[in-house]
Amino acid sequence: MNTPTAPPTTPIETTRQGPRIEVTGPVRDRFDEILTPEAMAFLTELHHRFAGRRHDRLADRMRRRFEIGNGHDPRFRDDTAHIRDDADWRVAGAGPGLEDRRVEITGPTDPKMTINALNSGARVWLADQEDATSPTWQNVIGGQLSLRDAIRGDLSFTSDSGKEYRVTAERTPTIVMRPRGWHLVEKHVEFTDRTGRSMAASGSLVDFGLYFFHNAQALIDAGRGPYFYIAKLESSEEAKLWDDVFSFSEEYLGIPHGTIRATVLIETLPAAFEMEEILFELRDHCAGLNAGRWDYIFSIIKNYRGRGARFVLPDRSEVTMTVPFMRAYTDLLVKTCHKRGAFAIGGMSAFIPNRRDPEVTARAIEKVAADKKREAGDGFDGTWVAHPDLIPTAQAEFDAVLGDRPNQIDRQRDDVQVRAQDLLDVHIGRPITADGVHDNVSVAIRYIEAWLRSLGAVAIDNLMEDAATAEISRSQVWQWIHQDRTTEDGTAITAEYVEGLIGEVLASVPRGEGDRFDDAADVFREVALREEFPAFLTLGAYAKHLVETD
Repeated sequence: MNTPTAPPTTPIETTRQGPRIEVTGPVRDRFDEILTPEAMAFLTELHHRFAGRRHDRLADRMRRRFEIGNGHDPRFRDDTAHIRDDADWRVAGAGPGLEDRRVEITGPTDPKMTINALNSGARVWLADQEDATSPTWQNVIGGQLSLRDAIRGDLSFTSDSGKEYRVTAERTPTIVMRPRGWHLVEKHVEFTDRTGRSMAASGSLVDFGLYFFHNAQALIDAGRGPYFYIAKLESSEEAKLWDDVFSFSEEYLGIPHGTIRATVLIETLPAAFEMEEILFELRDHCAGLNAGRWDYIFSIIKNYRGRGARFVLPDRSEVTMTVPFMRAYTDLLVKTCHKRGAFAIGGMSAFIPNRRDPEVTARAIEKVAADKKREAGDGFDGTWVAHPDLIPTAQAEFDAVLGDRPNQIDRQRDDVQVRAQDLLDVHIGRPITADGVHDNVSVAIRYIEAWLRSLGAVAIDNLMEDAATAEISRSQVWQWIHQDRTTEDGTAITAEYVEGLIGEVLASVPRGEGDRFDDAADVFREVALREEFPAFLTLGAYAKHLVETD
């Protein structure tokens, strides 16, 4: 079916007297295929109806973070207890093509990575416009083009060396697209409301809106559907906002209510206390929850960064999935999902193989196998991997538990009893080491440098790093400094000490024309060494370095 040229609902006036969307970024080759007048009218509608509520929800986040910082621990809400106590409701569950999610591959949406993901053999591909994508204007719209072409069977790619890439798999993974979180903006698109006030567009609404408008019907016609991963939620009110966006969008294109399916990443501490409420608000559109482990660790640090020594975590490598607060969080997620007929999807182990180093590959496979065995045994219905070579390892562990069953949603975890204090039990009992501090500085700077060059997912020291892991690295450094921590050998972790490490990192990395290491070091200083703690490292870096102004 062709993309609709006129919506069934009455469009908002987009003249200069009414709400309007304007593209301020350069319109490059083929961008006009995505930024069509009809698609822009849809984005105008989305912003007119939901931009104000988005700002309200972001204000709620700031207020909640302030309360936690001032000693008010999060807890399970009294005003929503009736939702948790009502045993009768269930979520919509799997849409066509989502019934078996035992292995999902994640990655950015450039043409090469799109083709590799579609040829990978995974059951699902998380097409990531969020943490695995550096939000350059080229990546934002180029990713939409890759997805549009792939869904229609038209995608191919030739590298600079002349190597050709094409989709050859008989069965490609079901695509689940991840738009940016509510906190992010798209500064190459400007929204002007009815009052004449102009603002940067919502990255969430731009990513979701363009993908949905161009591809929803084509996906339905192909026997699947418009499916989304929802990132960085912090409350059921934010989930309700997404649900209203979904309902309006379905009506706008004239497709049945409930066609959209969303899987929500539980990757913030406040959201862990509202899992059932989030499922409830999205119940007509919800397929499940995912344990977004890296952002969850970052959220713990961010919310408790100023609450004293007992909330200080040790080296990043010591914060594993088996420490008390992570164990409680994942057990509660599985129990909550299966109680409501939802999928519980596990997270991504950071270890990746190296085809040139058999020893590294063997270690990665061993680590990933153990991680996926634990998840499958705990009741998860599927899991993430970041590299195609890890799919057989992950699938073998889930096959051993699932057999021919597509999932284990019928497995109830009545043995799990998680209290609020269990989710906040961050005591690990391990030291901060000099190597741990150095590694955080090194990883953060090297990742930020790649991000500034438009790469969002980067292999560093045989680990897959993205924005979430970089956030852990820089936020730990900030907390260690401000909580007057010392390393295991007694060295005080101060701004001056870390500045010395920055110098060591810059001296050790290979430099070349066009590298961004000096800029990356400056970004790191802004987010790790200053008195104020920025909520996200990407916000300031995006505004300063990635926005095209010409």
